[in-house]
Amino acid sequence: MCNKIIIHVLALFPESIKPYLDASILKKAQESGLFEYHIHNLADWSVKNTRRVDDRPYGGGAGTILTIEPLFNALTEIKNIHPNLEKIFYMGPAGTQANQKFFEKEANFEGEKEILIICGHYEGIDARIFDFFDITEVSIGNYVLSSGEIASLVFIDALVRLVPGVLSQESLQEETFSEKLFGKGEYPQFSRPEIFKEKSVPKVLVSGNHKNITSWKQKNLREIK
Repeated sequence: MCNKIIIHVLALFPESIKPYLDASILKKAQESGLFEYHIHNLADWSVKNTRRVDDRPYGGGAGTILTIEPLFNALTEIKNIHPNLEKIFYMGPAGTQANQKFFEKEANFEGEKEILIICGHYEGIDARIFDFFDITEVSIGNYVLSSGEIASLVFIDALVRLVPGVLSQESLQEETFSEKLFGKGEYPQFSRPEIFKEKSVPKVLVSGNHKNITSWKQKNLREIK
């Protein structure tokens, strides 16, 4: 039985997400039955069908935040319709810093796994939502984005590619933060032609001596900081 990841995305701008999810590796993962997604528009749960889901924060401050009622109603309904939904993540700046080990842990499951990602917007969300639901806040880096949808795509891409069968084992073992590379990073890579404007590919890489090639790669690893 193959593993399958089902991801729900609660977003304000769903049209910005779908094109990426329906292309390249993620598209192939869907076609192989290893990945499925559902996009939910937070505005569908706006109070009195106003399509508005944000308001000014109490105590003052710049901008607006996502209000509690649409978030609560959306999560309640989605969880009722999808009872196997086991984890909720919120893409926010104060959350756990997502790294390769984080995604490897999330990709370590058997059978089906169903999760939901809340895309942050504006200046944040009403903190009371954390009192009603078990939500893990996740950050993809110490910088500001205009949209939580961008962060959610990073999350989805990093996770889905680790689901067994999406990529070959050889590809995963040769990746930047893999154990085979000692978690250190990348080594310089070269392709055809062998000589370009008098710059040659290192001779060891075209020697056919796999032991020497492996040794060269290990010696030339560049640490990712």
